[in-house]
Amino acid sequence: MTQARPLIVRLRNFVGDTVLSLPALRLLQAQGYRLELVGKGWARSLLEAEGWTVHVRPFGLHERVAQLRGLRRRLAAQEPAFERRANMLLLPYAFSAALDARLAGLRAEGHAGDGRSALLRRAHPRREGRHALVEYWELACDFLGIAAEPPRDIGLRVSETQRARALELLAAQGVEPGRFVLICPFANGRVEFLDRSWPAFPDFVRRLHGAGRRVLIVPGPTEVQGARDLYPQALPLDGVPLGVYNALLQLAGVVVANDTGPAHMAAGVGARLLSIWGPMDAARWAPWGPTVTLMRRGGGEWVSVDEVVAAVDQALP
Repeated sequence: MTQARPLIVRLRNFVGDTVLSLPALRLLQAQGYRLELVGKGWARSLLEAEGWTVHVRPFGLHERVAQLRGLRRRLAAQEPAFERRANMLLLPYAFSAALDARLAGLRAEGHAGDGRSALLRRAHPRREGRHALVEYWELACDFLGIAAEPPRDIGLRVSETQRARALELLAAQGVEPGRFVLICPFANGRVEFLDRSWPAFPDFVRRLHGAGRRVLIVPGPTEVQGARDLYPQALPLDGVPLGVYNALLQLAGVVVANDTGPAHMAAGVGARLLSIWGPMDAARWAPWGPTVTLMRRGGGEWVSVDEVVAAVDQALP
């Protein structure tokens, strides 16, 4: 059996983008690469069930370059040809990602743009009008020199340990799997000066609670107080690692989410997802998969509470 070739892959800095890059990462693995991922600390829990090594990226330039140099030396000792071929793929578009790789002596490839092409071993075109998942997929195809169609769903894996922990959390609160609504209302600010948060979310949760629905929320570290202030009717599960969060999303009867990272996680694990959209570009950033229902109106207008409540009632008779 041919030994897998090591490849360093720099992940994006956002949960949603990392989920959307999963098909591209699996394609690289299927083509004979052993992935050494570099990303944010949360990526370890998010991707734990995938079995890949995730190196937590330091903050400072000196520390980032030192980390990549250390990886380069270790992987070159395992495979002498590592130094002679393309040995890093950059999913971020930023100039700094290419600079880090170049200063570390790596032969990196990635998308052209941001004035970084001269720093790359090979710069690949960033094609217009693509969904983000397709953009990452095509970058992997260009790197490999192949043509292939992206998969219909993402298939984000959930381990048995993560599922067992999620079931324990639900049992401790007397919540039945498949019979609760999991809300993901936080969208971490604005993008392109557009607010990604459905303004009717608090009213929607009050309606669900009044109808006797069990509503759960899994706030991030900076969202705990906001969850209590804005959604007092929802049962909060604090301090949940992203891998266990994946399992909770999969166990929900329905997930209702803004344009946010957990929405992509929900789609990734195959949860039934009502994805609420307003003025943002859904063609590029909507969650990917056959279990997603995109809820939006023309002209960038938000849907009403009545419409989303009706969709929940259809999903959870």
